[in-house]
Amino acid sequence: TLLMLVNKKGNVNTVVPNDLPLVQELGTTLREWTQIWHKLYVSNKTTLFRSVQQMAYSLIEYHSQIVSGTLPNDDLVELRKKVTAKIDYGNRILGLDLVVRDEAGNTLDPERTSTVSLFRAHESASHSIDERIQEEKTLFSGVHTYSLLINLRNFVCNIGEDAELFMSLYDPDKSEFISENFLVRWDSTGMPKEIEKLNNFPALFTDLSSTDLIRQRLFLVCQIIRVGCMELKEGKKHTGGLRRPFGVAGSGLRNRFFIVSRWYICTGSRSLFVTLKLLPGDVFQVQKHYPHFVDRTTAIVRKMGFPEIILPGYVRNDIYVTLLQGEFDRGKKKTPKNVEVIMSVLDEEGNPMEKAIFPGVGYEGITEYKSVIYYQVKQPCWNETVKVAIPIEDVCRCHLRLTFRHRSSQDSRDKSEKPFGMAFVHLMKSDGTTLPDGKHELIVYKVDVKKADDAKTYLTLPGSYAEVEEKERQTGKSFHHAGIIPITKDSFQIATLTCSTKLTQNVDLLGLLNWRSNTERLEEILQKLMEVEGGEIIKFLQDTLDALFNIMMETSEEETYDTLVFNALVFIISLIGDIKFQHFNPVLETYISKHFSATLAYQKLTKVLNYFVGHAENPAHTERLYAALKAFKYLFCFIVQSRILYLRWVPALNLTCSNSQVGLDSRSGQHIIHTKSCVSSTPLIFSLVLLDCRDVLLPLITDQLSGQLDDNSNKPDLEACVQLLSTVLDMLDCKDVGPTSGHVKLIVDRLLRRVNRTVINLSLDSPFIGHYLACMTAILKQMEDAHYAQYISTFKTRQDIIDFLMETFIMFKNLMGNVFPPDWMIMNLHQMKVFLRAIDQYSDVLNKYFLDAAHFHLQLWNNYFYLIVAFLTHKSLQLESFSLEKRDKILNKYGDMRKSIGFKLREMWNNLGQHKMKFIPAMVGPILEATLVPEPELRKATIPIFFDMMQCEHHFSTDHTFQKFENELITKLDQEVEGGRGDEQYKILLEKTLLEYCRRHRYLSQSGEALAFLLSSLLENLLAYRTITHDESPELRMSCTVNVLNFYKEKKREDIYIRYLYKLRDLHLDRENYTEAAYTLLLHAELLEWSDKPCAPHLIPRDGTQGWTQQELKERLFQEIMCNLDKGKKQQAQYYENIMHAMRPQPEYFAVGYYGQGFPSFLRNKMFIYRGKEYEWLEDFSLKLMSQFPNAVKMTSTSPPGDNIFNSPGQHIQCFTVKPVLNLPSQFKDKGLPEQILNYYRTNEVEKFQYSRPFRKGEKDPDNEFATMWIERTTYITAYRFPGILKWFEVKSMSVVKISPLDNAIETMELANEKLSNLVQQQACDRSLPVHPLSMMLNGIVDPAVMGGFSNYEKAFFTEAYMKKNPDHLERIEVLKHLIALQIPLLDEGIRIHGEKSTEQLKPLHNRLVTCFQDLRAKVEKLYGVITLVSLMDSTLKKGFVRDRLRVCSFWEEMFQICGSDLYEILSYNFLEGVLKSAKTT
Repeated sequence: TLLMLVNKKGNVNTVVPNDLPLVQELGTTLREWTQIWHKLYVSNKTTLFRSVQQMAYSLIEYHSQIVSGTLPNDDLVELRKKVTAKIDYGNRILGLDLVVRDEAGNTLDPERTSTVSLFRAHESASHSIDERIQEEKTLFSGVHTYSLLINLRNFVCNIGEDAELFMSLYDPDKSEFISENFLVRWDSTGMPKEIEKLNNFPALFTDLSSTDLIRQRLFLVCQIIRVGCMELKEGKKHTGGLRRPFGVAGSGLRNRFFIVSRWYICTGSRSLFVTLKLLPGDVFQVQKHYPHFVDRTTAIVRKMGFPEIILPGYVRNDIYVTLLQGEFDRGKKKTPKNVEVIMSVLDEEGNPMEKAIFPGVGYEGITEYKSVIYYQVKQPCWNETVKVAIPIEDVCRCHLRLTFRHRSSQDSRDKSEKPFGMAFVHLMKSDGTTLPDGKHELIVYKVDVKKADDAKTYLTLPGSYAEVEEKERQTGKSFHHAGIIPITKDSFQIATLTCSTKLTQNVDLLGLLNWRSNTERLEEILQKLMEVEGGEIIKFLQDTLDALFNIMMETSEEETYDTLVFNALVFIISLIGDIKFQHFNPVLETYISKHFSATLAYQKLTKVLNYFVGHAENPAHTERLYAALKAFKYLFCFIVQSRILYLRWVPALNLTCSNSQVGLDSRSGQHIIHTKSCVSSTPLIFSLVLLDCRDVLLPLITDQLSGQLDDNSNKPDLEACVQLLSTVLDMLDCKDVGPTSGHVKLIVDRLLRRVNRTVINLSLDSPFIGHYLACMTAILKQMEDAHYAQYISTFKTRQDIIDFLMETFIMFKNLMGNVFPPDWMIMNLHQMKVFLRAIDQYSDVLNKYFLDAAHFHLQLWNNYFYLIVAFLTHKSLQLESFSLEKRDKILNKYGDMRKSIGFKLREMWNNLGQHKMKFIPAMVGPILEATLVPEPELRKATIPIFFDMMQCEHHFSTDHTFQKFENELITKLDQEVEGGRGDEQYKILLEKTLLEYCRRHRYLSQSGEALAFLLSSLLENLLAYRTITHDESPELRMSCTVNVLNFYKEKKREDIYIRYLYKLRDLHLDRENYTEAAYTLLLHAELLEWSDKPCAPHLIPRDGTQGWTQQELKERLFQEIMCNLDKGKKQQAQYYENIMHAMRPQPEYFAVGYYGQGFPSFLRNKMFIYRGKEYEWLEDFSLKLMSQFPNAVKMTSTSPPGDNIFNSPGQHIQCFTVKPVLNLPSQFKDKGLPEQILNYYRTNEVEKFQYSRPFRKGEKDPDNEFATMWIERTTYITAYRFPGILKWFEVKSMSVVKISPLDNAIETMELANEKLSNLVQQQACDRSLPVHPLSMMLNGIVDPAVMGGFSNYEKAFFTEAYMKKNPDHLERIEVLKHLIALQIPLLDEGIRIHGEKSTEQLKPLHNRLVTCFQDLRAKVEKLYGVITLVSLMDSTLKKGFVRDRLRVCSFWEEMFQICGSDLYEILSYNFLEGVLKSAKTT
């Protein structure tokens, strides 16, 4: 029973096993993986998600086994290794920290482990994981063997008899099965015979090669054999137990290999359900990597053939026999026989080999196999394959015996039926080779004689017609049967396939493998080996190489065969180098490293190789030498491995530390450095020496190391030095080794500076940098406070101390987190802890030697502060970014080191005194980085340094300001917040702290308070900008960008302002807002002058060139502006025509209100006016807007919301269309402008917008609704004009007026008259315009049936009752009457022009217009008088208009001649002002 301790923390129960720490680690790991697993699912990282899932399932299974308490100790140790390997591998691929362990698998405690040992443990663990990852990477890419996992879930078929299901892989193009059979037996009730496996019959089809995967077609086939009567539904009197064909199912697999899929064949009520999954690797690799898929119950189905790579140690001895077909004589029967073939394996005595035949995988072997019976078929074709598996040593004396019997459907007759024929075949030929693969025509003998059952008798006869032909070829005579056993007229064929790594069908290869029995033919055997087909040698590669080296070793005293063996070895290596067998290179390498054992082979191989090289000029050896050089890589591997094996058997030199060895001289010390074997024996020496031995030996070692690592040393042996040094330091850091203070002092004095400089000189990618950094960390860790003070005292001058501290500070800063991998958390934190203590010691040195005015060293202090800030902000110490488990682990072990170093920073700054001003503004940025670390206590300790800087600059500057500090702080704050640092809590604390300090100061109360509020405002904008930067809504990003750049514009920080301008431009270009992008660039251009002054660096954009003048840059900006405005438009020849005639779609404007506390601060409870795109209506705009805020509620009312909406926690959006108010420039007013120009100003250069909402006062008049229809008109004024740098601007002011029905009628008539006048004027001046718009407008006014005309106004306002009731409206009523009368001359001119331009099709309409107008005119002139206007066709007016137009055209052409082709849209929008000014002057 496991002892468990339950700790309750809040609502979480943590179960801590008292005696199994690994169980606790398993639980922690699974909790951490589960969180990551969820994130992988959300981010749709399927591959990694499934990998984590599989690993987690494995850990859960391991956890169950551990806590079960039933595992023996050996199994528990092995399982512990599996668990730790799985955890470490999973942590690596998930980017988690590396866990270092001891040999027992327990996590190492850095407090109880030396620095060097800790480094070695990290290195070893990382290397092991890298190897595992490399294996995983090559699972599909590098592996050449695959396995197909299938699982038979169910078989639904009402047979009524027992059934056998044979599943195998089949290639229809070659008409061959490529795998063994997977056998599952079903009973007559429709259930599996192994009922415990219901719905779960797994089988692994192994040894599939890459060529199998690229077959054109590959099928999984299931043959269904019923076992019962000859015919279904026969009675008890009929013969039972007969194997009869029932059905077959099959499906192509090529498109289903790489997924888990459900496969079924359904015919009526018959279904077969199978799942499939392709796995990389052979059976052992699959069992290792996918234990949750393949367990001990999974049937292993082999391929009928070898895998693509046969690794050393791969043993197989299978013979596959296929019953093909036969033809049998009827004899005395009227119908063909129902032939059953009975196969067995017998030895030469006729004794059967028990359980040697396997019809299918999944069941034990059988002694006798009975074939399927085909009813009354003269030439049955079986194609049934079984596997024969017998011990290798028995193959030579065994044979197959096949007996043929007729089976009757009647039980009584069947019992009397006896076998009518017999055939046999030897499994091994007389020359010792295995039965050849392929078809064999067997001789069928009669069995009606007793001798037919005697194996000794029939084995003297030929078993196949191939044997007969071979005997005839050998004797030269025709074969005559002796007649002992008669031969029938029947024929029978089988096919065999041998898959054996021990049995060969090649005589020459067999001769080599059995060379000991034919030593007299050894020379011939070695020569014939090089004629053997390559595939056969590869199949028996290990046995072949073993035989060659055995020949070389066992004939070591004779040199007769050395050259032959060498040539054979070269032949085999060259064979593997061939492209056909190149994937066997790993096989050969595995053999060399793990199976090769010839310790003296290096002598023979080098001797022969030297001989060939020495006789290179001999033509007889040239070819052999060339082949040997091609195989040199692996030849040399054999030589080296043989030498290594030889050296292992040489007795090791026993080194002891006796009294005589105490007096070692310097030469012996040098021997330790220069001799690798001595270096490797140093741990042994150090583990045995006594204290006085160490006192003598250590100075010698430090002397040699000091000489090797000296700056003047040309080629130091870095590897040997670091091995020896790390061994010494590891030894000194162990417990129970006696006092070490004096030894550490010796190392510090002699080696610390040299180790430091070695680390500095090594590049970060050097293989030794990590080792030397570990040694340096070990030295610093073992140094006591006295060691630091004593070491500093050894320097002769202050400059020496400065040099040492400078290089140390720079080295520390460069090494933190840049040497050890990021996942070496323990090693990195251990290094940081040691560095922290060293920095603290060096701080005292700074205070003691370099603080007074005479010896103050600015650069040294600068480096010190930069080191502290780098330490503070190092990513390995940012606990907030870690998981809760990791954070608690670090805090418990190391605490928060940021606090310690942060308080030291504040202390050292305060110590500076009068020197503080030397660090302003250069140190503002680093201090800001320190204050931004998200640790509350650290922030409270470091933010007051800002006030101290303000105070210093205010006191020492001539103008008594802190402008340098302020500018630098704003610049750095922008960079840091954009880089992801800072938060809302920091903004609040910064403002609060600065206000608290400044308000207590006599001179900084006002200016300091202003800066505090300014920084708070800046942070609010920057945080909003950073938050929204990752938002999918570009509109929100643009809004935040504008807020930030407006802030910097107000502060006149042009450098940052321009940077955000270009960010805004890029956002517009991404959204194809070319007009807004152009206006954005225009803001940059406005900062420049038309002069040859050189541009300041901050004025030049990031893609610009230094050295531009302001005029050059301004011209380039205008070119880009015009290009943006010119996007998608036509060429300059049509510019003017486009302006005057091309239809320009006018954009709609929309008012949008964001109400509720759920919106960001820059949107919350504010209203904006949006400029829509061309042809974008309210419905489309609203849909796009709501998609950006999926949680928002769309308001249905256009009225301003109440306080309940303003203060609600949710989001409410109000959206409706507004109309821009025309704002003509003063010089255009009261001018006869073309309608196209007016249309431009109706939607551009606008900042005022109106929304009219109708409502009623009083009771509704059913006869005339106009009398009570009032208008509530809301006017919105935006902060900037449209178009501008955004497609939306905030509403700065809003006013509401109510318009009476009479005033509304006057407005309507004014607009109608203005529109009619403009249209008539255009038609009069340009006869090419279409007449349809004029037709529609005239018809709408003169025909009362269309719009009702102005009769509604007469009913509402011109009655005596209305006038008496509203006497103050009489004047406005007269205005309305005058407007009605004014329509008549406009209509008259319009109808006249309409008549001139009417076609035959429009004549009927024109005639009706004339008739209606006559009636209307008579009525209006009678009631409201006659008004006469000057004709629009007056010659003077006409000439003036034409003259103005020609003048415009002329000026436009001149503009193009001056400015070229880059001028279009910007001028097409704004050209009139300049054009008309020019026209006035001319």
